[in-house]
Amino acid sequence: MGKTGKKLLRRLRRKRRVRKKIFGFPERPRLSVFRSCKHIYAQIIDDTTGRTLVAASSLTPEIKARWTELKKEGGKQAIAKAVGELVGKRAVEAGIKKIAFDRGGYKYHGRVKALAEGARAAGLEF
Repeated sequence: MGKTGKKLLRRLRRKRRVRKKIFGFPERPRLSVFRSCKHIYAQIIDDTTGRTLVAASSLTPEIKARWTELKKEGGKQAIAKAVGELVGKRAVEAGIKKIAFDRGGYKYHGRVKALAEGARAAGLEF
């Protein structure tokens, strides 16, 4: 098994450990984060019904339109913060105020932290 496979397995093990403790209820859904090398994705999920309530990523048209501006401003972290603000804004519009943050096995720093700060700035409570 290559280095990439081992890193993925370790992240999935951490993800299972985190998900044991976090569950999205209708009153407090779960904000799940997925981070690839180039993009970042966030979705708010109600685990009781298994439905995605709100989603945003760096591929959504609102973020894609500002891609070069954000990239010059602060790179991938600025894009992640914009995604967090967008998902937070959409959640507030949908009537969601409180969420449980699921970092998905990633360390809480860098792009994951920037996304969380953007969501907080938009009005979500963790």
